[in-house]
Amino acid sequence: MAPLPTVLRMRRKIAYPLVALGVTVGSSLAVVSPAFAHGYVSTPPSRQALCASGAVAGCGQIQYEPQSVEAPKGRQSCDGGVSTWSVLADEARNWPAKSVGTSVTFTWVMTARHRTADWTYYLGGAKVASVSGGNAQPDAVVSHTIDLRKFPGKHTVLAVWNIGDTVNAFYSCVDLNIGGGSSSTPAPATSAPATSAPSASASSTSAPSTPATSASVPPASVPGAGAPGKAWAANASYRIGDVVTYRGKRYQCRQSHTSINSWEPSIYTLALWLPL
Repeated sequence: MAPLPTVLRMRRKIAYPLVALGVTVGSSLAVVSPAFAHGYVSTPPSRQALCASGAVAGCGQIQYEPQSVEAPKGRQSCDGGVSTWSVLADEARNWPAKSVGTSVTFTWVMTARHRTADWTYYLGGAKVASVSGGNAQPDAVVSHTIDLRKFPGKHTVLAVWNIGDTVNAFYSCVDLNIGGGSSSTPAPATSAPATSAPSASASSTSAPSTPATSASVPPASVPGAGAPGKAWAANASYRIGDVVTYRGKRYQCRQSHTSINSWEPSIYTLALWLPL
């Protein structure tokens, strides 16, 4: 067999950049999932989260990489103007709107924690809130509580994560029925959230991440790590195809990684786990 071209050999060496997880990924990853991933709004479920969870069918590639809607800053569309994700801007799909109160907590999951300029929220093209990132690396899970009392009814909120050290941003559209139910809550975490300074129009909380490199228990010693059907555990090493249980449900690993608290196999980490 002829040797692979140089470009293909280089691609096989690219590791999936889950900065918080210390991931090491083999060449088979290119077949199973994308080589790069970054972040998206998981709750209330963004359009890509709905696709990834199967709540909305026929979404194409976005169902496998909800965290990858990246485009230059300043865009005002759910797909960031990128044709690969055009399904997210298809209003004919009648996207389901989550009923929430007038104060809504948006939770981002970061699968590659880029330095952050800010997170900005738009409604009808107008900025309704902005939370500074201080050009610092965020936690793996970040939540912002936004006051939307001036906008009752059904609306689409465009949430934008502006990266601090590149020209790009990540885009998530969240369909809401504002004032139609209880306020949304952030993703559950196993440790108490840390509170950062609020902006003039929004408050921010972040679930602290626990880098794999500082785990007090070696991954190999954690019961159930890599064993089919065993309970998910933090600080455990998982490989593609491993099956675990979490809160009575079964999940299959989609990305080789070392687990941390706040990355439980649920809708919040669809980049890592596939519900069975």
